[in-house]
Amino acid sequence: MMIAGLNGGRDGAAALADGGRLVGVCAQERVTRVRGAGSLPGWPAEALDLLLQRRGRSRADLGRSVAVDVPAGAQPAGPAAERLDHHLAHASTAYLSSPFTSAAIVVCDDEAPGVTVWTGRGAEVTRVDWPWIGLGFAEAYSRVATAFGFNTAAADRQLEALARLHPTARDADVDALFSWRDGALVADPALEHRLEARAGGASDSDRARLAAAAQARLGDLLLELLAEVRHRLGDERLCVGGSLFYHSFMNSRVRRAGLFAEVFVPIDPGNSGLAAGAALHGLGGAPAPVSPFLGPAYSAEDVKAVLDNCKLQYSWESEEGAAAVAVKALGEGHLVGWFDGGMEWGPRALGARCILASPTQPYVLENLNRFLKQREPWRGYSLSGTEAAVAEHFDGPARADFMECDFTPRDPQRFRHVLPTPDAAVRVQTVGGDGLPRFARLLEAAGTASGLPFLVNTSFNGFHEPIVCSPRDAVRVFYGSGLDLLVMHQFILRK
Repeated sequence: MMIAGLNGGRDGAAALADGGRLVGVCAQERVTRVRGAGSLPGWPAEALDLLLQRRGRSRADLGRSVAVDVPAGAQPAGPAAERLDHHLAHASTAYLSSPFTSAAIVVCDDEAPGVTVWTGRGAEVTRVDWPWIGLGFAEAYSRVATAFGFNTAAADRQLEALARLHPTARDADVDALFSWRDGALVADPALEHRLEARAGGASDSDRARLAAAAQARLGDLLLELLAEVRHRLGDERLCVGGSLFYHSFMNSRVRRAGLFAEVFVPIDPGNSGLAAGAALHGLGGAPAPVSPFLGPAYSAEDVKAVLDNCKLQYSWESEEGAAAVAVKALGEGHLVGWFDGGMEWGPRALGARCILASPTQPYVLENLNRFLKQREPWRGYSLSGTEAAVAEHFDGPARADFMECDFTPRDPQRFRHVLPTPDAAVRVQTVGGDGLPRFARLLEAAGTASGLPFLVNTSFNGFHEPIVCSPRDAVRVFYGSGLDLLVMHQFILRK
């Protein structure tokens, strides 16, 4: 029986489960091309239809629907939707997509209560009586971002990017703004005023140190919570969910703290990942790892049809030839769009819908920030590298398959072109046997050419847009941006 998982409202998404496993996930914004989009019916109709269409199915084939945050008056087409609690959906995404058979589960979310605690035992996810009143960690992080003057939908990400410039900075006055009292997170009543007074008019470097200090203090107190969870529940494994765990600093801090033997961060721990949790909950099975590449996939024939329909000039290369063309362009300092396989359904580009650059080329940050992404000049970018290369060149967690953790280079000079400051941290993806084969081979080829098997990897999207989904999206962004080369499977487009 095919099961649909649906998340309504902003950051809406749809997921499909079939044959006892998750087979498709797609955010509504990837289809509508509007960041953070919901849809007029109050549920992700376009995303669901695209997932079904790519599998040659329709809504008539659905046996069940499980919905999260779908307005009471909105009824998805197909089977009557079963409603699932928001926080239970987060816990289900975190645990049921993990490799564990039992675990403690902690959800830190923007929606009250700010913290919920659960246990996973076999196929069951059960809420623990853990009363939480007042400020949650995700809300506290957002309040700090606002105090720094970041007021866009990406405010939290901007704060985290700023903090990466000086990741080890601490400040006693900032530490005093937050405390842990009787199992609760407490903020100074004048939090915003005190941070605004220090951040306003300060240099980027001083603002970065202040941001890092605030982030680190929240990380300290998060570990206080997790220590209580470990002591009370006794589990050796932890799964986390909720918007707080979009932050790679927090994920690294939790993994490296040693409170739990193993920590799992799901592919998409935030609201757009709720649909996956709803579908997995509907399946009712035991936890099992899922692929990050369950978004819509397009064949070489699909790509060719779009290119021909748009009357574009392109070349076709062998797989080795396509990689060689990309590596040559990267070695010349060019920006390369990379489109391959099923779209990543999480927030990070992991080898399917990427914009790539060489970390050995001068001006890479200027090219990305000034000409491509139009971001602040101090913004850094993520790296993808082979597992062996990451272990050799970086300090950090053992693995980060979903680019969910921060790392620090052992020799910053080797990565000087991609580090906004010499002591900056970098979000890194470790690419192993579970990665996309073409992308893994590209990393190896880039390493052979440059001596460093890493690529700068940022999401394939236009200004203020979500990651591209279809071949047509990729073509439009390619010709409307500063990209130099586009590789779509084995098709090559040049400007």
